[in-house]
Amino acid sequence: MFGLRYFKATPTTYIFQYQNGSLIREGSGLSFYYYAPRNSLVAVPLESVDVPFMFSEVSSDFQEVTIQGQLTYRITEPKTIAGLMNFAIRPNGAYVSEDIAHLPQRAVNAVQVQLRAILQNMTLRELLRGSEQIVKTVRSGLSQPEALPSLGLGLIGLAILAVKPNPETARALEAQVREEFLKQADDATYTRRNSAIEQERAIRENELNTEIAIETKNRQIVETKMEAERSALEKRQQIQDQDLTGKIALEDKNKALTALRAGNARIEADARAYALAQLMKAVEGIDPRVLQALMIGQADSSTLIAAAFQNLANSAEKIGELNISPDLLQALAEKPPMERPNPQGRR
Repeated sequence: MFGLRYFKATPTTYIFQYQNGSLIREGSGLSFYYYAPRNSLVAVPLESVDVPFMFSEVSSDFQEVTIQGQLTYRITEPKTIAGLMNFAIRPNGAYVSEDIAHLPQRAVNAVQVQLRAILQNMTLRELLRGSEQIVKTVRSGLSQPEALPSLGLGLIGLAILAVKPNPETARALEAQVREEFLKQADDATYTRRNSAIEQERAIRENELNTEIAIETKNRQIVETKMEAERSALEKRQQIQDQDLTGKIALEDKNKALTALRAGNARIEADARAYALAQLMKAVEGIDPRVLQALMIGQADSSTLIAAAFQNLANSAEKIGELNISPDLLQALAEKPPMERPNPQGRR
């Protein structure tokens, strides 16, 4: 029959069937027969769409920035977007209008609106360093009811792939970063050298401290030895002083003893002189020959022989010849035993 057609939708296509201006059927993945002259079909694709974008904006410090990224979305409210855009299809399955081709741009425009609001409050350096924060802020803005949900769209993913300044600014930033890196390298070199100097100084200080400690110990050893020697010297001096004191005391005692002995000897001499004087008084009037005879009675043999020779000498003119025997001569030659001295000077 002319005008009777069969339609079969994919699972990712949501179908609205209108007849005489009234909605009689809707759903995804439907298949049915319809009469083309009296029915119209609206097909809303439900699959996700990846849309790359790249546009230029101006940062808060008036630097031109190129933002490059990718937006992934899908239609979540088919009825809403069907009321805003024309998704009607012809009997051959082609769309009546080009609204389906304009949908990605409208989604990118929503992203650009959110990015512009962010870029106006961030400097170039902040933009270059804060891509993750930009993504979070844009995702939050796109989820607001007046953004993608107002078009019946749902955000699946958003990625900022690049944030690029213009070439001149990029070269200037590269120069600044390069100089900063060079400065950091110089600082690192200076820090390393300074650290090496500090370490050398610390090592030298440790060596000096060690030498000082060694010298201190040596000085303590020398002082200890000197103190020991001084103590030994003092002890020897004390011993010598005590010895000298003992000798002085001994000499004083010897002096007293000598004086006592001299006194005793003088007393004895005086006594002997007195006795001799008394004896001399007693024999003063006696004949010497009588005294000699008295002494002969107490004398030893040699004394008697000497007295005999003396008498012979006195009468030498009367002697004609004198014979002396060897025994007599030997007796005369022998010395009489000497009287042992009395050590205490006593009789």
